[in-house]
Amino acid sequence: MRTIKNLSKLNGRVYVYLANAEIGHRFMQQAESEGFTFNDGVKPTERGYEEIMAINHNGTLNFVGTNGRIAYGSGVKQIAGEQLIRIDFEKYLSGDNNYCNS
Repeated sequence: MRTIKNLSKLNGRVYVYLANAEIGHRFMQQAESEGFTFNDGVKPTERGYEEIMAINHNGTLNFVGTNGRIAYGSGVKQIAGEQLIRIDFEKYLSGDNNYCNS
């Protein structure tokens, strides 16, 4: 099974695209079941999701701000000195090998 924890171990800044409400809720539920929280300790299912979420190496999630959204859509290769890794979560879950758009 493909996990969010595996994504958090990738070498770079991981941004996850959540295409619709079903995928967004599934992402938040899976993240919580894998032990992820927001930086303030709040569980993922206690908050809404955004179309693009960040997965951090320390087991936390965060919302992506304006600059991150621009970077995600612009095709830049790095953000804040790290490789920007773009994940389509729906494709990732389905087993599609073309889930990464870095």
